[in-house]
Amino acid sequence: MTNELVLKNARIVLPDEVIEGSISIRDGRITGITAGNSAVGEDMEGDYVLPGLVELHTDHLERHYAPRPKVRWNPIASVLAHDAQIAASGITTVFDALRIGLDEDSNLGAPEMRELGHAIENSVEAGRLRADHFLHLRCEVSAPDCLEGFELFRNDSRVKLASLMDHSPGQRQFTSIETYKVYYMNKTGMTEEDFRQFCDKRVSQSQTYSNRHRKAIADICREKGIILASHDDATMEHVNEAATQGVRVAEFPTTQEAAKASREAGMQVLMGAPNVVRGGSHSGNVSARSLAEGKTLDILSSDYIPFSLVQAAFALGETVEHISLPQAVAMVSKNPAEAVGLDDRGILEQGRRGDVIRVRVDEHVPIVRSVWREGARVA
Repeated sequence: MTNELVLKNARIVLPDEVIEGSISIRDGRITGITAGNSAVGEDMEGDYVLPGLVELHTDHLERHYAPRPKVRWNPIASVLAHDAQIAASGITTVFDALRIGLDEDSNLGAPEMRELGHAIENSVEAGRLRADHFLHLRCEVSAPDCLEGFELFRNDSRVKLASLMDHSPGQRQFTSIETYKVYYMNKTGMTEEDFRQFCDKRVSQSQTYSNRHRKAIADICREKGIILASHDDATMEHVNEAATQGVRVAEFPTTQEAAKASREAGMQVLMGAPNVVRGGSHSGNVSARSLAEGKTLDILSSDYIPFSLVQAAFALGETVEHISLPQAVAMVSKNPAEAVGLDDRGILEQGRRGDVIRVRVDEHVPIVRSVWREGARVA
């Protein structure tokens, strides 16, 4: 049986323009886009129709699995709650970021991450999920157990992306020890003396493990065809190291210098959508908006707030002079999809997947009204 969906009277966001017209989807694929009125179809009432959003880095699942200190929720229930919020935010493809390497800010270890990975896989196979889910391994290379944790996912076919992180103090995201102190002491309740000892330990671990773990994970990713991302690069040295390791995506560079150098080295620059919405970095680093204004921003990620992705796209389209709405939408659809080799989605054109969302803007706030994945309504 043929399944057909027609959405009419829509403002359709194409790669280079916005047109008023209709879009047709049959058997999960876009079959036509036409300008002007249509006699048949579901009336979009002049709302925007965008490609489904593509999210490469969200650790939002952790908030459902570990909602309070020492509280753990059922993994499958956590995945379902996370998935529902992701879909309601207009995200039809999501890379769930699972931490590899223990960090004191959460006490979530490798076995729990593997359990969440199994819950995602089980839910995909059972057809429970609204969005299309892949895995992104966030590798804390300074952690002694990083490689051990990575090995638990080595043969997982849903792992398509891995990022190399080092959150030790005095560099990258945390060049300011005061910012580091606020972040970790607020999250963990450390005393001043605990924090001093913690910093000494993290610096020592970084010196011992970071380089060897970066190289080992980069080698495995090349072998497995997993896309590699850098994280919090701040200097030319960081960028050169990433380029040597075959990094394709530069996540959250912390300086203008690193962002520009990453682009020049052929990497796609990814920044946080909350950074755009808030107007700056919560860590005091370079703002995503300034990178957008300087034409050194390619991809946005919702990071910790799923709805920020659609908010940031419309904000950039409205407020940055040289960025049109189609260009801003590409940062949350086409560009992230292409960065990880998903060439079947991210653009509204004939033959692509029928992943589309309906958005109405009210008082400068985009409202996701409907979401379709491969032509089927999921939110």
